[in-house]
Amino acid sequence: MDDKPPVPTTKDAGLETIWAGLDVIDNGILIWSPDRELVYINEGFYRSCNLPVALGMRYEEYAAAAARSPEWVLSCAPEQWKSEIVRDFGSIRDDNYQFAAGNIIHIAQRPTSMGGMTVTFTDVTAIKHNEQELREAKEKAEATDEAKSRFLRAANHDLRQPLASLKILIYNCLHAEDEEQRVEILHAMGVATSIMEDLLGALLQIGQLDAGRIQPRITSFQLSDLFERLDIQFRHQAQEKGLSLKFVPSSRTVSTDRALLERILSNFVANAIRFTEVGGIVVGCRREGRGLRIEVVDTGRGIKPEDTQRVFDEFYRVADDKRSQKRGLGLGLNIVKRLAELLEHPIQLRSQPGKGSAFSVWIPLGNIWHSDVAATTDISEAVAGEFAGIPVLLVEDDEILRESMAQLLRRWGIDVHAAADEAGASRLVSEGAISPELIIADYNLQTRTGLDVINAIRSLTGDDTPAIVVTADAEPKVISGICDAGVPVLIKPVSPPRLRVLMHNLLFEPELLNQTGA
Repeated sequence: MDDKPPVPTTKDAGLETIWAGLDVIDNGILIWSPDRELVYINEGFYRSCNLPVALGMRYEEYAAAAARSPEWVLSCAPEQWKSEIVRDFGSIRDDNYQFAAGNIIHIAQRPTSMGGMTVTFTDVTAIKHNEQELREAKEKAEATDEAKSRFLRAANHDLRQPLASLKILIYNCLHAEDEEQRVEILHAMGVATSIMEDLLGALLQIGQLDAGRIQPRITSFQLSDLFERLDIQFRHQAQEKGLSLKFVPSSRTVSTDRALLERILSNFVANAIRFTEVGGIVVGCRREGRGLRIEVVDTGRGIKPEDTQRVFDEFYRVADDKRSQKRGLGLGLNIVKRLAELLEHPIQLRSQPGKGSAFSVWIPLGNIWHSDVAATTDISEAVAGEFAGIPVLLVEDDEILRESMAQLLRRWGIDVHAAADEAGASRLVSEGAISPELIIADYNLQTRTGLDVINAIRSLTGDDTPAIVVTADAEPKVISGICDAGVPVLIKPVSPPRLRVLMHNLLFEPELLNQTGA
């Protein structure tokens, strides 16, 4: 290994110049004479690799020594490689080899015009890494395209659930015989509509999950409201199949992302109804350590042991499912698995073919005093009556929405003064038309934001007037910006019960909002 390139004995200065030029090349170079004798090694060879070579050695000796060398990984058995190399002397050949140092060397051999052969050694590690990065980027782009397609299919599939219930409710409402029954159906329709609204938001979160951008919003809330929503969503579908659907009442409070948990449980319930022909489904919870395990138990066809893990794989459908005319996309349980992993909520599956299945998810317990009351609780009309005569400044640039919101507030006995922009709102206050005790402002006004209007009105009154911002922009940066300003926010379309509860807390129990972080 101490061999150095021979010192040229020729007086030809041009040849000496060629040898010197070859020595500074980064690539390693070996030159073999027509009788297979190594006649030249450049300095670049010693810099690029550490294979056993020496001037004057025969090519067969080189092949045997290289085959035994631990410096690289051969593509086949050493003896087979040696035979191929010796056989291919003087032919064109290109190979990439992984060396012990971790680098990748491209070895190219080319015949010379005199019957000999030149072999070059080129480090292509960076090139290969770049190719790998490009390949991974291409695969990621293709996966992103597929994720978009999955998102659209999932949206179509999942929105049909509450839509189917809504169609049935509309039909029942048209044929309702008494007012009490009609009111009950209208209430269920309102819940179904809110479910669709939340589902759209959840589907957006799934799209963000595919993109790796989803951030769970952890709050504390009571399971009873969530169970009621699921009952309304799936009750009619279960009845149409002649199945019983029972939600065991629970007053427990849990701490998790409400929308994502509802997504998980709605998938469990939908699957239970779909794969159950006789009997019914029970949804309940039991204490387990520092949390609750929520279970969805059915009396359906069950799942074979070999399928119990694969049902959570993307696009996987059990064999029995393939006979169904209403075939799913095989995405639901995979999304459930990914959401549960994101929330760090373990899911379990117990099943017996022919007897039924039990899907469950573990959720940590929450503090009832920190419950997200503004999102889940309604209040009585007696409480609503406390709004009578309270002056509220409403700022909304959409005329139809401004009028409908004003009508809603007036039904609650509120003294509403409405404006389309900051100038109109400031004029109402400066001229003494209203001294607002509460401000409700749209965020995206034509020239200013709702926060700008709130600050302007507070400057005019010299008071830190309670305020609410409503917006159709659900971008996390927008929401966090509003919350950082210390103003609670509601997402359009605004739920009247949520608005009413938030108004009540702002006006009469502000300390509750401080405790909940609203």
